[in-house]
Amino acid sequence: MDVRAQLVMIFHLDKCLGCHTCSISCKNIWTDRKGAEYMWWNNVETKPGAGYPRFWENQEKYKGGWVLKGNNVRLKAFGKLSTLLNIFYQPHMPKLEDYYHPWTYEYSKLYEGDEEDDQPVAEPISLITGEKMEIESGPNWDDDLGGSPLYAENDVNLEERRILNTFSRLFMFYLPRICNHCLNPACVAACPQRAIYKRGEDGIVLVDQETCRGWRFCVTACPYKKVYYNWNTGKSEKCIFCYPRTETAQANACAHSCVGKIRQVGVILYDADGIDDVIKSRDRDLVDAQRRIILDPNNENIVKLAKENGVPDSWIEAAKKSPAYDLIKRFEVAFPLHPEFRTVPMTFYIPPLSPILATQRIAYDVEDYEEIPTREMLRVPVKYLSSLFSAGNEEIIHEALDRMIALRHYMRAKNLGEEGDESILTKVGLDADRAERLYRLFTLAGYEERFAIPSARREYDAVDVEERKGMKGFGITTGPRGGI
Repeated sequence: MDVRAQLVMIFHLDKCLGCHTCSISCKNIWTDRKGAEYMWWNNVETKPGAGYPRFWENQEKYKGGWVLKGNNVRLKAFGKLSTLLNIFYQPHMPKLEDYYHPWTYEYSKLYEGDEEDDQPVAEPISLITGEKMEIESGPNWDDDLGGSPLYAENDVNLEERRILNTFSRLFMFYLPRICNHCLNPACVAACPQRAIYKRGEDGIVLVDQETCRGWRFCVTACPYKKVYYNWNTGKSEKCIFCYPRTETAQANACAHSCVGKIRQVGVILYDADGIDDVIKSRDRDLVDAQRRIILDPNNENIVKLAKENGVPDSWIEAAKKSPAYDLIKRFEVAFPLHPEFRTVPMTFYIPPLSPILATQRIAYDVEDYEEIPTREMLRVPVKYLSSLFSAGNEEIIHEALDRMIALRHYMRAKNLGEEGDESILTKVGLDADRAERLYRLFTLAGYEERFAIPSARREYDAVDVEERKGMKGFGITTGPRGGI
């Protein structure tokens, strides 16, 4: 068993306001510069919707991620021959228009222009060419338009299109996204320059800016389209998980600034030897397979193996305090985004409990109902959630929703001074203590509980860079500290 540590982020979608504070925090720190104008390392999308870049989930168009062929896993876009043939051209890479053409406004005209009879107007100008332009799209162009046929009908997760034609069945929620810092990153495997690497100490995936030559295979290979090309430097860039902050035990900028406190960051221990079994699993088994390689940090044998593999004591203690193990594996309410891409993503999502469904024949009203609604009454279709978070496995989404609804039943009674019915919890695999723990993580957890981030080990700095470049992981190579 090869026990390693990984920093992960968990998003509680019930609490996301769609305010984009996280996106602006990230933009102001990391991508507010020439060549990165169109980049949003963190973005928030409305679901159902087209997303950013538009229709990024459609891998028939973009050819991202891995595919399982028999008992072998290969990149969807590239083989050895196609890599050579496409070395100077990426036919499946998003165009600038698929993101959006970045712009500003000609503000100087408001106070430097000649006197006119009409009110002066600051016209939009391109941040790339400097010329006047017509605004046609933006990074959050379809915000709050979950029922719009123009965007939502093209969501690949939405099989039941007629929902959009029935007002009483419309639904929407927000989906924040960053780089997933995957355990089996397609971007790392696709880079012919070996410029992208996964750090051994914390699992963060970075681009070595000195090594990168801008081939852009990584942009095509990433199924989440979270690697970007900087047209000014000619290099690829991506989310760095705010490693200058996490190395000093600070929360990521997006997580720290989150108004809804939807994000939790912590350490998990996992078995790297099991990754091969995960990526070769059937679609419906992918989530369970990924859960199996996540290890209990309170197990003495796991702790012993982690120490033998060089995981620092501070990281093991952080894993014990982290909310990650509880939410992902102990309570099984957090899911990876599109596990069918087989990158084994290390960001996880707690699905939303949506408003009450209203149909033409019957309308559910919370005030008329003595009990909290069942999952059958919720507006977001379980099939849609399973397409996003479990590769179509509706059963495990049902279990998570039932668990969260039972928690609401139990804690509502307790908060009203009534005696909670523990039989409700027993049916969904909880007890009073576990329910209290889950409730706290969902609602009352303070900063230290939501963010269990150990500081970096200074011993890593003493390791020779060339020696670390040669350290092998699962189909990856660690690289020098730093990068984008």
